[in-house]
Amino acid sequence: MKEERPNIVFITMDELRKDALSCYGNKAIDTPNLDRLAEQSIRFSRAYTVSPWCLPSRCAMLTGQFPHNSGAYSNFRKCELDTGIPNLFQELRKVGYKTSLFGKCHFSPVPYGETRPDVTLPYDEFRECYVNLGIDHLDLQDDKQVSVWFYDDYAKELDEVGYLQAYRDATWNVQGNRKVFTFPGPEEWHPDSWVGRKAQQFIQKYSGDQPLFSWISFSGPHYPFDPPEKYIDRVDMSKDTPMSFLEGEFDDDSRIHHRSYHGDGRGIIDGAGVAPGKACKNYSNQYWYTLRKYYYANVVQIDDYIGRILEVVERKFGDNVLIIFTADHGEMLGAHGIWGKGDCGYEDVTNVPLLVKYPGSSQGYTTDVKVMLTDIMATCMKVASISDPVPTDGRDFNESIEVGGYPYVFSEGEGFICVSDGQYKYIHINKNNREHDEMFDLEKDPNEFENVINQTEYAEKLAELRGEVAKLFMKKLLA
Repeated sequence: MKEERPNIVFITMDELRKDALSCYGNKAIDTPNLDRLAEQSIRFSRAYTVSPWCLPSRCAMLTGQFPHNSGAYSNFRKCELDTGIPNLFQELRKVGYKTSLFGKCHFSPVPYGETRPDVTLPYDEFRECYVNLGIDHLDLQDDKQVSVWFYDDYAKELDEVGYLQAYRDATWNVQGNRKVFTFPGPEEWHPDSWVGRKAQQFIQKYSGDQPLFSWISFSGPHYPFDPPEKYIDRVDMSKDTPMSFLEGEFDDDSRIHHRSYHGDGRGIIDGAGVAPGKACKNYSNQYWYTLRKYYYANVVQIDDYIGRILEVVERKFGDNVLIIFTADHGEMLGAHGIWGKGDCGYEDVTNVPLLVKYPGSSQGYTTDVKVMLTDIMATCMKVASISDPVPTDGRDFNESIEVGGYPYVFSEGEGFICVSDGQYKYIHINKNNREHDEMFDLEKDPNEFENVINQTEYAEKLAELRGEVAKLFMKKLLA
């Protein structure tokens, strides 16, 4: 009897800090369902996103290619993922998989400049773009804010039951709530509840002969920080880890986040745009307390739905399933006095949670080898027994473990590059008429407070890291 190809369930959360999960050390909340998955999985302590922005990271996971190779490198420029670039949906579909996605795609830049507080705009063109990438079944909830700006599948249903207007008003009320509020509707109509419910119902009812690939893509806990009221009491902030902060860190105007912290209207970090005076330093202690509490509450909510999905997956597929859980990138969440992820090479943003449970395996362990999210496509292709897999910039996670991981990990995006060997990190930014260079010694300075770029004792290591950046891009530029 021919062995059936394993099913593949890929679960992501957007803007999730690794330490927001109890299986990675969080004490303020419990995430029992992801904890249980971690016990049966390979738990990576040094998994790295290849971009601090949503679109390039998601396209890298989908194609296995670095953003500069796929061309999908920015949230803000017109650089949507080309259907001519091989991706997971296409390649798995070729060998007989039914492909599906529930939640956030963001494989095409959102036209932020067109958004209006008084109306939710059409989104059919974007939905068609996503489906054309090879998705057989799509329930689209393309980010919390997008769902009030544009009429995706979730927005349509939310409008039908009468809660879209209230959600739109709360989301646009940035001067009133600074993107921190409770969801203005029943818990089951929160976008993350909707995504979890759609995925659970689809997998439960699935009876096709084809193996199933499902990407379950929660848009939380990405801002706005908007949990349903019922989850807030499940956070014990007395057990929260203090935010890492150094007074005067950004006083030097050569620092990347000087403008975001001190405010001149040009700061790149997400939180600066809605801060009083556009300066993150103006947020109060009470604001940070509530923001973090609401963020954690959203994580608890999503963990609940992941538990329901995993229960259905186990009943439906048994052990014949590859399960991957990760995040497209992290979130500063008040560390260094800022929130968001734009232009961040900090570990808070680049070092993401990653759990991988291979088919037939339930013996979990933790590894500290360095891997990147470009490995996801190669892993899925290998598990699916694709005889002629397309080349990618990644490799199967087990293969990475066998060779000790990558010597260097990279994160990139529009005008941004970051490289690290695990101890030393170099970040370079060149855009919007500004240029910055920073270097950190993670062994001596794990919080990444001190920029050592100009210290002579680091000159040799700096040259090495810059050389690795040049090698990375030369493969594309002079190929």
